[in-house]
Amino acid sequence: MAVTQQLARIPEGYLAACRQSAAASSDRDPHWDPPAYDVLDLDWAPALLKRAGEVAGLEEVHRDALRQATDGDTALDLGFLNTPPHAIAPFGDAPTGLAASQVARVSELLGQIDMPVLLAALPADERDAESLIGQVGSITGGLRAYLLQHFTALRDFYVDAAKRHLLVVLWWD
Repeated sequence: MAVTQQLARIPEGYLAACRQSAAASSDRDPHWDPPAYDVLDLDWAPALLKRAGEVAGLEEVHRDALRQATDGDTALDLGFLNTPPHAIAPFGDAPTGLAASQVARVSELLGQIDMPVLLAALPADERDAESLIGQVGSITGGLRAYLLQHFTALRDFYVDAAKRHLLVVLWWD
Protein backbone atom coordinates (compact mmCIF):
# COMPACT_ATOMS: atom_id res chain seq x y z
CA MET A 1 0.00 0.00 0.00
CA ALA A 2 1.51 3.31 -1.08
CA VAL A 3 1.42 6.30 1.23
CA THR A 4 0.40 9.39 -0.71
CA GLN A 5 -0.51 12.96 0.12
CA GLN A 6 -4.19 13.76 0.35
CA LEU A 7 -5.86 17.18 0.40
CA ALA A 8 -9.49 18.00 1.14
CA ARG A 9 -11.21 21.32 0.66
CA ILE A 10 -13.96 21.79 3.19
CA PRO A 11 -16.19 24.50 4.63
CA GLU A 12 -15.32 25.74 8.10
CA GLY A 13 -18.71 24.45 9.28
CA TYR A 14 -17.87 20.92 8.16
CA LEU A 15 -14.66 20.98 10.18
CA ALA A 16 -16.59 22.26 13.21
CA ALA A 17 -19.16 19.47 12.81
CA CYS A 18 -16.38 16.86 12.63
CA ARG A 19 -14.77 18.32 15.74
CA GLN A 20 -18.12 18.20 17.54
CA SER A 21 -18.75 14.60 16.43
CA ALA A 22 -15.35 13.54 17.73
CA ALA A 23 -15.99 15.24 21.06
CA ALA A 24 -19.44 13.64 21.43
CA SER A 25 -18.45 10.14 20.31
CA SER A 26 -17.23 7.58 22.84
CA ASP A 27 -14.59 6.38 20.34
CA ARG A 28 -13.73 9.92 19.08
CA ASP A 29 -15.17 9.32 15.59
CA PRO A 30 -15.20 12.66 13.73
CA HIS A 31 -17.29 11.23 10.86
CA TRP A 32 -14.69 12.60 8.45
CA ASP A 33 -15.84 11.89 4.91
CA PRO A 34 -15.41 14.86 2.57
CA PRO A 35 -16.95 14.43 -0.89
CA ALA A 36 -14.68 12.72 -3.41
CA TYR A 37 -14.77 15.74 -5.74
CA ASP A 38 -13.23 17.82 -2.93
CA VAL A 39 -10.33 15.44 -2.29
CA LEU A 40 -7.05 15.45 -4.22
CA ASP A 41 -4.47 12.66 -4.18
CA LEU A 42 -1.07 14.20 -4.95
CA ASP A 43 0.73 10.87 -4.93
CA TRP A 44 4.41 11.48 -4.07
CA ALA A 45 4.60 14.69 -6.09
CA PRO A 46 4.97 17.26 -3.27
CA ALA A 47 8.68 16.71 -2.56
CA LEU A 48 9.49 16.51 -6.27
CA LEU A 49 7.57 19.71 -7.03
CA LYS A 50 9.33 21.58 -4.23
CA ARG A 51 12.74 20.28 -5.30
CA ALA A 52 12.09 21.16 -8.96
CA GLY A 53 11.25 24.69 -7.85
CA GLU A 54 14.50 24.94 -5.90
CA VAL A 55 16.62 23.56 -8.73
CA ALA A 56 14.97 25.74 -11.37
CA GLY A 57 15.42 28.90 -9.31
CA LEU A 58 11.79 29.59 -8.48
CA GLU A 59 11.48 32.82 -6.50
CA GLU A 60 11.33 32.36 -2.73
CA VAL A 61 7.78 33.69 -2.39
CA HIS A 62 6.59 31.08 -4.90
CA ARG A 63 8.66 28.30 -3.30
CA ASP A 64 7.06 29.21 0.03
CA ALA A 65 3.60 29.08 -1.53
CA LEU A 66 4.33 25.67 -3.00
CA ARG A 67 5.62 24.49 0.36
CA GLN A 68 2.55 25.82 2.15
CA ALA A 69 0.24 24.29 -0.47
CA THR A 70 1.73 20.85 0.16
CA ASP A 71 2.76 21.06 3.83
CA GLY A 72 -0.11 23.09 5.24
CA ASP A 73 0.19 24.85 8.57
CA THR A 74 -0.26 23.68 12.14
CA ALA A 75 -2.33 26.70 13.23
CA LEU A 76 -5.67 24.90 12.72
CA ASP A 77 -6.62 22.54 15.55
CA LEU A 78 -6.87 19.19 13.75
CA GLY A 79 -5.78 16.86 16.53
CA PHE A 80 -9.23 15.29 16.62
CA LEU A 81 -8.59 13.96 13.09
CA ASN A 82 -5.53 12.10 14.30
CA THR A 83 -7.06 10.08 17.14
CA PRO A 84 -7.12 6.28 16.73
CA PRO A 85 -9.03 4.32 15.68
CA HIS A 86 -10.38 6.99 13.33
CA ALA A 87 -7.12 8.80 12.51
CA ILE A 88 -7.09 9.99 8.91
CA ALA A 89 -3.27 10.01 8.83
CA PRO A 90 -2.30 6.64 10.27
CA PHE A 91 0.95 6.46 8.27
CA GLY A 92 2.30 9.97 8.55
CA ASP A 93 2.47 13.15 10.51
CA ALA A 94 -0.63 14.70 12.01
CA PRO A 95 -2.96 16.41 9.53
CA THR A 96 -2.30 20.07 8.83
CA GLY A 97 -4.50 22.69 7.25
CA LEU A 98 -4.86 26.14 5.80
CA ALA A 99 -7.51 28.68 6.72
CA ALA A 100 -9.56 30.22 3.91
CA SER A 101 -7.40 33.38 3.89
CA GLN A 102 -4.24 31.28 3.53
CA VAL A 103 -5.88 29.23 0.76
CA ALA A 104 -6.65 32.43 -1.15
CA ARG A 105 -3.05 33.65 -0.92
CA VAL A 106 -1.59 30.27 -1.88
CA SER A 107 -4.01 30.06 -4.82
CA GLU A 108 -2.93 33.48 -6.07
CA LEU A 109 0.77 32.63 -5.85
CA LEU A 110 0.43 29.17 -7.43
CA GLY A 111 -1.37 30.89 -10.33
CA GLN A 112 1.76 32.97 -10.93
CA ILE A 113 4.03 29.96 -11.40
CA ASP A 114 4.74 29.07 -15.03
CA MET A 115 5.38 25.37 -14.58
CA PRO A 116 6.35 24.62 -18.21
CA VAL A 117 9.09 27.29 -17.98
CA LEU A 118 10.18 25.91 -14.62
CA LEU A 119 10.37 22.37 -16.00
CA ALA A 120 12.30 23.58 -19.04
CA ALA A 121 15.05 24.73 -16.65
CA LEU A 122 15.69 21.11 -15.61
CA PRO A 123 18.37 19.14 -17.48
CA ALA A 124 17.17 17.90 -20.87
CA ASP A 125 18.23 14.33 -20.11
CA GLU A 126 15.41 12.65 -18.18
CA ARG A 127 17.73 10.64 -15.93
CA ASP A 128 19.82 13.72 -15.13
CA ALA A 129 16.66 15.67 -14.25
CA GLU A 130 15.37 12.82 -12.06
CA SER A 131 18.71 12.54 -10.29
CA LEU A 132 18.93 16.28 -9.71
CA ILE A 133 15.54 16.50 -7.99
CA GLY A 134 15.94 13.26 -6.07
CA GLN A 135 13.66 10.93 -8.00
CA VAL A 136 14.86 7.35 -7.80
CA GLY A 137 13.80 5.38 -10.87
CA SER A 138 11.87 6.44 -13.91
CA ILE A 139 8.31 7.73 -13.75
CA THR A 140 5.87 6.24 -16.23
CA GLY A 141 5.10 8.92 -18.79
CA GLY A 142 8.14 10.97 -17.84
CA LEU A 143 9.13 13.27 -15.01
CA ARG A 144 8.03 16.52 -16.65
CA ALA A 145 4.57 15.19 -17.53
CA TYR A 146 4.17 13.82 -14.00
CA LEU A 147 5.15 17.12 -12.38
CA LEU A 148 3.05 19.22 -14.74
CA GLN A 149 -0.01 17.02 -14.20
CA HIS A 150 0.30 17.15 -10.41
CA PHE A 151 1.12 20.85 -10.26
CA THR A 152 -1.87 21.67 -12.49
CA ALA A 153 -4.14 19.56 -10.30
CA LEU A 154 -2.78 21.26 -7.16
CA ARG A 155 -3.16 24.76 -8.61
CA ASP A 156 -6.69 24.08 -9.86
CA PHE A 157 -7.64 22.54 -6.52
CA TYR A 158 -6.54 25.68 -4.68
CA VAL A 159 -8.19 28.01 -7.21
CA ASP A 160 -11.51 26.25 -6.64
CA ALA A 161 -11.06 26.23 -2.85
CA ALA A 162 -10.30 29.97 -2.88
CA LYS A 163 -13.34 30.76 -5.03
CA ARG A 164 -15.53 28.83 -2.62
CA HIS A 165 -13.83 30.27 0.52
CA LEU A 166 -12.93 26.79 1.78
CA LEU A 167 -10.28 25.48 4.15
CA VAL A 168 -7.77 22.89 2.99
CA VAL A 169 -6.80 19.92 5.19
CA LEU A 170 -3.67 17.91 4.25
CA TRP A 171 -2.48 14.48 5.39
CA TRP A 172 -0.53 11.45 4.25
CA ASP A 173 -2.42 8.21 3.85
